[in-house]
Amino acid sequence: MSQVETEIREQPEVLERLLREGRAKAEEIAARIRERAPRYMVIAARGSSDNAARYAQYLFGAHNRLPVCLATPSLFTVYGTGPSLVGALVVGVSQSGRSPDIVSVLEAGRRDGSLTVAITNEPGSPLATAAEHVLPLRAGAERAVAATKTYTASLGALAMLSAALEGSAARWAELGRVAALVNAAIETNAALSEKVARYSYAEHFVVVGRGFNYSTAFEIALKMKETSYLVAEPYSPADLLHGPVAMIDRRFPVLVVAPSGRVLADVAAFVDKLDDRHAELVAISDDTAVLARARVGLPLPPSIPEWLSPLVAVVPGQLWAVALAHTRGRDPDRPRGLSKVTETL
Repeated sequence: MSQVETEIREQPEVLERLLREGRAKAEEIAARIRERAPRYMVIAARGSSDNAARYAQYLFGAHNRLPVCLATPSLFTVYGTGPSLVGALVVGVSQSGRSPDIVSVLEAGRRDGSLTVAITNEPGSPLATAAEHVLPLRAGAERAVAATKTYTASLGALAMLSAALEGSAARWAELGRVAALVNAAIETNAALSEKVARYSYAEHFVVVGRGFNYSTAFEIALKMKETSYLVAEPYSPADLLHGPVAMIDRRFPVLVVAPSGRVLADVAAFVDKLDDRHAELVAISDDTAVLARARVGLPLPPSIPEWLSPLVAVVPGQLWAVALAHTRGRDPDRPRGLSKVTETL
């Protein structure tokens, strides 16, 4: 078993530990946020952490009524003319906490008198040092270059912070079910070698998700790019229909993330358009109708709260990406030209 597969299987344990050991810290940070009453939230991140930030845009917008924007770190590092962060909640999300551009945004936030929070797997990192508050991921060492357990832990940390900020016992109870749901998704999709064999020579994929799982589309596409070296483009159905859908024709592979929730009907309607174009559908869903229409179905466990579905729905995508890499003769533990820690300016 590859290192990345081992770490995928560690995710239920990581999420259980994060919830058990990190709740008090999340509630402490939430109390400081309520005291400061920021007008908006700015998140600095790169790579998989940037995809976690996309989740936060829906999460804090829907549940905490807090506008969330993604930082533009190069404005602070390359141009030296970053925007004012006065009145913001400034959050840095980084597995290693070592990328200078992410650190620079939090440093700017502190200079502007804003509340700053680091979400990182390395509590002794430069990012943690730059922040006023730190929410550690507690994921343990992640050796595979492709992030998996630190990604879902980042989603979990953001979900905990949102639940703590709202003060909802019901949301904490739903968080308590996540580890079991992730484990079920792993077990259901453990053997994918036959399912991916058809796509061993594919060079292009489109990955589609909407709402909370817009982030999931980006993360699955990233995993496919970095482990199989193919072109995988993430979209929401709405954006895809505004032009890029023209590239989809007969046998073009499209992976759709479609868990139950408010956007399921919209995503299912988009599948109709894929059928009209005779595209190849790979579906991650708990909806039997969507799975029945797919050439390849990757089932999700039932009854996932929509706001937590990205923590579960990404897991079949992680397993899909690893299995696809293996069938294409790639080593998913050692993507060419990549290293575990990427430091950008």
